[in-house]
Amino acid sequence: MKVIEAKGIEKIYNPNKIPVHALKGVDLEIEQGEFTAIVGPSGSGKTTLLNIIGGLDRPSEGSIEVGGKDISALSDNQLIDFRKDNIGFVFQAYNLIPVLTAKENIEFVMLLQNRSEAERNQRTNELLKAVGLEDKIDKRPSELSGGQQQRVAVARALASKPTFVLADEPTANLDSESTSNLLDIMAKLNQEENMTFVFSTHDQRVIDRAHRIVTLVDGKIDTDVRR
Repeated sequence: MKVIEAKGIEKIYNPNKIPVHALKGVDLEIEQGEFTAIVGPSGSGKTTLLNIIGGLDRPSEGSIEVGGKDISALSDNQLIDFRKDNIGFVFQAYNLIPVLTAKENIEFVMLLQNRSEAERNQRTNELLKAVGLEDKIDKRPSELSGGQQQRVAVARALASKPTFVLADEPTANLDSESTSNLLDIMAKLNQEENMTFVFSTHDQRVIDRAHRIVTLVDGKIDTDVRR
């Protein structure tokens, strides 16, 4: 089943001045359960494509369908609601809320979804166990290592039971051991829950674990390899 379908995606920045063509006619389909890395040199359009897929940016031309719904046609408020319920994000900088505990960071999206306290507690405990942090439930980000913060970020991304998870350079600030642990967790979730992951990355450690590698060069897909 297709969870993402990008058709003819163009992205032009500064169209009225000196235009920068970040993406040039990108077509991409992602199936349920894929573990895909989008790679390429700096300036190739990786993060731009990820942001458009996730509804954080809009294409200049083309359309993005998520689960068969054209998100490029949604209003800003509709897009916010759609992201909240359908897309999980993992960022390079973790983006945890400093004043909240690990548990509170994970359940934050569920609060926005008006989930019951019982459901929030059950899901949070399941996810903390899945990422190996059940003993850090009451710790704030400042009390966690970088690897632990990123694992909380992964758990938070999964809390809403999204259609897929987008991870933008999720290992850039992690050492080798933390990266290996994080990728093990993501691979396990991918295998056991059929969770779809799409990475934007320069990290060879992520690329080596991906099942599909989409290479962007100058805003276009250069190669698309499954393995």
